[in-house]
Amino acid sequence: MTLDPSFLSNFLLVFTAFAGAFFAALWISLVVWTYRDIRARARDPLAQTLATLLVATLWLPGVLVYLILRPQKTLEEEYQKTLEEEALLQALEDLPLCPGCERRVKEEWQICPNCHTKLKKNCENCNHLMELPWNLCPYCGTPVAGARRTNSASLDDALERLTTDGSAAQATADADE
Repeated sequence: MTLDPSFLSNFLLVFTAFAGAFFAALWISLVVWTYRDIRARARDPLAQTLATLLVATLWLPGVLVYLILRPQKTLEEEYQKTLEEEALLQALEDLPLCPGCERRVKEEWQICPNCHTKLKKNCENCNHLMELPWNLCPYCGTPVAGARRTNSASLDDALERLTTDGSAAQATADADE
């Protein structure tokens, strides 16, 4: 079997055309990939242009240089990381502070474990935790023992009762004599 020089020439021509088309498509796809990747990683238009031109002019060595110099995280990853950090800081800020030692305490604690300051009190009726200044349990409506009631008598009424009670007590003491 003999090789025809025209067949070999045509075969090399077709092979070269396919190889050229493949490398042209690869070059264009690398340029497009670089442009999309740098847009996801940087907002600076100059950096986007320079990275794309680097790959367009240097081709494979340009891709290697770009991969070495490109930012590690995308803008979306940086944004997510920032959100996570803010959420952690917000969670720390939401924890109440002990009025005695200014350390963070949990909402359900009655006493600060560091300085032993009383943080909450129990309702005598339903045993739910209440804030110290509360005079009425918000869960069952029971007034706190020893707390002043809003519908109680004024100071003048109390003094008047004392004087009337005192005169009545004096009258009974006089009658006994």
